[in-house]
Amino acid sequence: MGTTAEPATDGPERSYSATRWAIAGAYFAQGCVFLSLTTRLPKFQKHWGISELGLTGIMLLIVLLAGAGSFIAETIAPRRGSALSLRIGLLLVTASLLITGPAPDVPVLLAGMAVYGVALGMVDASSNMQAVSLEHRIGRPILPSFYGAWTAGGIAGTLLTLATPHLSVAAVSMPLAVLPLVVAFGPLLLARGVVQPAGGDLGIPWRQILLVGAACVVFYMVDTAATTWGSVYFDHTLHSPSGLVALAALPYLCASLFTRVAGDRLADHFGAPTLLRVGAVVALIGLAVIVAAPDWPIGVAGFLVLGSGIAVVAPLSFSAAGVLARDGAGDDPSVIQPRVDAVIARFNQFNYVGALLGAVLTGAIGTGSLRVAFAVPAILVLALFPLAKAFRRPAEPPAEPAAYSTPRQQ
Repeated sequence: MGTTAEPATDGPERSYSATRWAIAGAYFAQGCVFLSLTTRLPKFQKHWGISELGLTGIMLLIVLLAGAGSFIAETIAPRRGSALSLRIGLLLVTASLLITGPAPDVPVLLAGMAVYGVALGMVDASSNMQAVSLEHRIGRPILPSFYGAWTAGGIAGTLLTLATPHLSVAAVSMPLAVLPLVVAFGPLLLARGVVQPAGGDLGIPWRQILLVGAACVVFYMVDTAATTWGSVYFDHTLHSPSGLVALAALPYLCASLFTRVAGDRLADHFGAPTLLRVGAVVALIGLAVIVAAPDWPIGVAGFLVLGSGIAVVAPLSFSAAGVLARDGAGDDPSVIQPRVDAVIARFNQFNYVGALLGAVLTGAIGTGSLRVAFAVPAILVLALFPLAKAFRRPAEPPAEPAAYSTPRQQ
């Protein structure tokens, strides 16, 4: 598999390297902001006097509005390009941080979180559109390394929380708002698309895409439970020192980063189905350790194992959806790119279905015991085994990168 891709991809990959860094910057900013928020949830609770049920409601608000943001990106991208919708989303992330940071009361906080929810969906959908399009132009799997950039940003956001335990929410949020602002005005994103021709949706294998989407839902259930409720689990159940609650997310993210950086080559060499099954076994072991952990050091080990196994599922899912969207579209880039963008934007909704179940169900079950709540994803991970066969790539090789014109940079 690797031997057929190598000759065709060396030149195009080098020519697209600057664009690859620009897209990775958007993933990094998204991960940094998201984890800086979720690892500070205990501080949010104490600062505004929010109960766990109230926190669950806020997460529900964010997830629902993220779905709306993804729909907005789907509307903008075919006509103005995914680069524009990505920039708008990043600017809204900045606005949300400027609102939530100094929020004087809960209503203003909710307004800021609502803006963040829309922004989250727009950035998620648009950055995935950009990444999948570039993957097709290069001609080999690169989605895992983009998700590695998101994870690196998440690690940066987590370390920020660990390094500033005594700073107020506003003192952290205001400087953090600069990061998405800088990325939003950076150049080198892929050029805008064109309006999708009538009937361009025909022939898309939605049934197989739904199977891949089911795996994506499982991933985001586990991921959201780990990144959103992990710090609360450490604080309330495992009774870690107050300054170390972010240690739930940090080992999870570090292991995820390692797996995703290696994921491009692993997927190219072993294939997505095998990589997915092995990851499911490792994730199951990690969740078992988390549920049974008697204290926080064992919990750290559990999250480390979990991250090393589950991390490949999301990038492989979006990559598979992009391949399926392109299947049967021919070689015309005016048909391929808008068609892939539309499928990726809709596929992104699986992200929020999983996040909704992961955040809200974990929180609802966790009102009794978060230990029990983390047992639910352990059962759902088993679904990855039968779903792995949907990740097989078509037997015929993808179209050469030359089928695309060299993109204008925005």
